[in-house]
Amino acid sequence: MSAASLTVRRPRERAGALGLGITTLWLSLIVLLPLAALVARSFDDGAGAFWDAVTNRQAMAALRFTLVVSMVVAAFNAVMGTIVAWVLVRDEFRGKRFVDALIDLPFALPTIVAGIILLALYGPKSPVGINVAFTQVGVAMALGFVTLPFVIRSVQPVLREMDRDVEEAAASLGASNAQIARRIVLPTIAPAILSGAALAFARAVGEFGSVVLISGNIPFHTQVSSVYVFKLIESDDPIGAAACSVVLLGLSLAILIGLRALERWRAR
Repeated sequence: MSAASLTVRRPRERAGALGLGITTLWLSLIVLLPLAALVARSFDDGAGAFWDAVTNRQAMAALRFTLVVSMVVAAFNAVMGTIVAWVLVRDEFRGKRFVDALIDLPFALPTIVAGIILLALYGPKSPVGINVAFTQVGVAMALGFVTLPFVIRSVQPVLREMDRDVEEAAASLGASNAQIARRIVLPTIAPAILSGAALAFARAVGEFGSVVLISGNIPFHTQVSSVYVFKLIESDDPIGAAACSVVLLGLSLAILIGLRALERWRAR
């Protein structure tokens, strides 16, 4: 290796090391240190108190309801999100750009505003005569609203990149639309659907703003874990709140690890 090539690479190596150091420092300050502080706080009264906080009846009921409603919402969004993505990619209609832009509204809208909107529309004074406030259906609707874009935005680019020639060839050989969808389209977009559904599930598990009003925070009925944590803070139990937050943190990390594994499988 020549001296000239060495002089070219050394600044790059120094820049790379500097960038890595800045990235590590920034992530430590913004992510790792707060998470470590949360975990440490949750064990202030010992492991026994931590276990009692996360396994009491109310905490377990809230976590169970959160997981069930999140899975239902993620499954529903997997189906409806795929249909919406298909329509936006494959069909042409007036107002298509407006509908496509509207999909991202839950990302831009503060979730507490979404909760107020849903409560005004489907609450006790509903203008359409539908009252789902303080019910499990209302919680599911709120979570469905804020998680709507994930599957759509995951499936859309895959559908755009699909080779239409394969579908046309299958049709020319006598394959029905159902057979083309089952044997060609779905296997191609399945990883994207699963990825979007997993993201929707992760968002639903930790959602707070959109459900805090419409859920009513009724223990053993409509109380989700994030609102239960908020209740513990209001009840001057920060250690219990931290313990339940660690459980939600563990769930989120597990989902992220699963997503990474899914992305590797999708890449293969």
